[in-house]
Amino acid sequence: MAKRLVPLLNRVLVERIVPPSKTTTGILLPEKSAKLNSGKVIAVGPGTRDKEGSFIPATVKEGDTVLLPEYGGTEVKLGDKEYHLYRDEDILGTLHD
Repeated sequence: MAKRLVPLLNRVLVERIVPPSKTTTGILLPEKSAKLNSGKVIAVGPGTRDKEGSFIPATVKEGDTVLLPEYGGTEVKLGDKEYHLYRDEDILGTLHD
């Protein structure tokens, strides 16, 4: 079983951020209260080339918090953790505090 995945080309490995389902005091939160489809970038491929052969680097870097599309990506399981693999152009944006 593989323990490490290195994305190729313009692929980005993302671990989804799951919002808490209840507060620290035990109050259950409704599903729609804090639903933001986001994730943390775990690994990034080197980039891709355009039709002319020019190198295009990935636009995100490891550690970025990104906004993900509702559907898409490829589910990948490494050990007991679940990740998603997206193309760089499928990621909607980066989130900042």
